[in-house]
Amino acid sequence: MKVVLRGAQVYTENGFSPMDLLINDGLIAGIAPSIPFYRDVVSFDFQSSFLFPGLVDVHVHLREPGFSYKETMKSGTLAAAHGGYTTVCAMPNLSPVPDTPENLALELDAIRRDAVIHVHPYGAITRGEAGETLADFEELAPDVVAFSDDGHGVQSEALMREAMRRAKACGRIIAAHCEENALLHGGYIHDGTYARTHGHRGISSESEWRQIVRDLRLAEETGCAYHVCHISCRESVALIREAKARGVDVTCETAPHYLVLDESMLQEDGRFKMNPPLRSADDRAALLEGLQDGTIDCIATDHAPHSAEEKSRGLEKSAMGIVGLETAFAELYTNLVRPGILTLERMIELLCINPGQRFGIGSSLSVGQPADITVFDLDTPYQIDTNNFLSCGKSTPFAGDTVYGKCRMTMVNGRIVWQENLTEK
Repeated sequence: MKVVLRGAQVYTENGFSPMDLLINDGLIAGIAPSIPFYRDVVSFDFQSSFLFPGLVDVHVHLREPGFSYKETMKSGTLAAAHGGYTTVCAMPNLSPVPDTPENLALELDAIRRDAVIHVHPYGAITRGEAGETLADFEELAPDVVAFSDDGHGVQSEALMREAMRRAKACGRIIAAHCEENALLHGGYIHDGTYARTHGHRGISSESEWRQIVRDLRLAEETGCAYHVCHISCRESVALIREAKARGVDVTCETAPHYLVLDESMLQEDGRFKMNPPLRSADDRAALLEGLQDGTIDCIATDHAPHSAEEKSRGLEKSAMGIVGLETAFAELYTNLVRPGILTLERMIELLCINPGQRFGIGSSLSVGQPADITVFDLDTPYQIDTNNFLSCGKSTPFAGDTVYGKCRMTMVNGRIVWQENLTEK
């Protein structure tokens, strides 16, 4: 079947231009100012909308196998499509952990059976993510996008050095959750003004950046492609900026909540609890500067759904993590692009182009490429309502926000996997 998407402002290397897009057999077959009407072509009118390459998220938790009460492969990928994502990388904190081909096979089966978008799994760095013995790198490498122990920092320097050597030999990235356990001291929000004033135990920024210091040194030593997950503090930005200037093969991500919120906006509610935590206004300013000067390569959601009960226990006792796939684009567009902090083109680089290039995934908006695309209305305000989420998880600090940037359609390989007013609850 041939499909034409007509009249949208289409993302190009030179900015946005009003174009028609012809899709045939799952591929982009034409991009032109006007594509003729044919009887056998289905047309969609997207005047006043914006058409981008499908968004790419290199840090999501889809929870299957092992924790399907939090999220399923189907619900998580539908949520991604609802948010404009066509490609995601699934973190390995599952049960069983994908640390052997046999364990990974269960996740791959779920992907083949239920995923509505492209899902690339991570392999674990260590067996069981326990930080003691390395996983089967060589056997896992053909079927994983990278290696990570997300949720856990690898505490042993010798183990991380060997992990980097083996990942480099396999041609895979090490994507590190950087956290020194000895510096946590039972904390669960940022060690700052809010924690001190409200009697909470804090997590120091040093627990994050201290391990980045070590890993950057190891990456420089081994030549491994190294990616730092969800950076949250100004010291991390400065360290990565300096390492890039030295030629270290390092990239990094931050998440929308660290760019839009800080500790002064905390509430006594589990929907404000994640790891790393929301940090200071100065940290947020440093992250924004890192986006502007290219130190930060991409924005990933760290979509981490939990059950309502797990997120109902307040700041101290709720599970760490919030959902983000269905709010990321709108929050970033509303709070960063509309005020002029970032251009729309730079935001698309951060949400799609850069993560795709670094991890070797996604597709470009060009003739002959798979039709992995998304269309957004950028002009109509709406309120974030968790009742409309397709994710099983509903916990977000952005509930009730009035935002701009609503997904109208998402296509994967030319197939509609989300369309406004068709599958929306």
